[in-house]
Amino acid sequence: MIEQLHPRILENKDWATLLFVLTFAVVAMTKSAYETRFSEFSKLIFSDKYAKIYRDNSHMKNSFTVGLFFVQIVSFAFFILLTLNIFGHASKTDWVLFIQIATFLLYFILGKYLIEKIVATSFNIDEFVELFNLQKVTYRTYIGVLILPINAVLFYYNNIPQIIPLAIIGISLCISVYSYFISIKTYQNVIIGKLFYFILYLCALEIAPYYFLYYWVTKGSA
Repeated sequence: MIEQLHPRILENKDWATLLFVLTFAVVAMTKSAYETRFSEFSKLIFSDKYAKIYRDNSHMKNSFTVGLFFVQIVSFAFFILLTLNIFGHASKTDWVLFIQIATFLLYFILGKYLIEKIVATSFNIDEFVELFNLQKVTYRTYIGVLILPINAVLFYYNNIPQIIPLAIIGISLCISVYSYFISIKTYQNVIIGKLFYFILYLCALEIAPYYFLYYWVTKGSA
């Protein structure tokens, strides 16, 4: 009797491995080129010294920020892909979906930034929004770098409990709320002088986009 043979489907993880290596290399090169700054950056959650030293908006477009912005996009895209996989909605080796997620994140962040620039010009709060954006980018990048090694571990393990990504999301939200608290504390004098515009800015550009994004995602998956 001839045994019935079943094809063995192998998942292609090479693209992810190369991307992890590249991303960790970017972090290593950034650390080497900006040793003192990276050291302060790594202590961001425990101290606001970094936020006070590098509060000039000229730091928004230097190689330190740009390099880690790439890391941030890759890290968040991997985390979203892995979360979808853990909840049974996608394959973690789907590189096409990864590219789609990374592209969406890139356009969402940059588009939101450009809209904020337009609104800031309209409200005549350009300088404050630039500084506020720098704070947000700093803490968002910190979260991205923080979860990058976790992504690497989760990617090569199967049967990950659903509580793991939920816990990471919870911790990330806590860090984000903390970043807003630090920003408000740092720029409280400017905020008090333009309180109405600041509240309008928060509602229109910090709360509404994420609410509609959440609504769109949950409605689409329903």
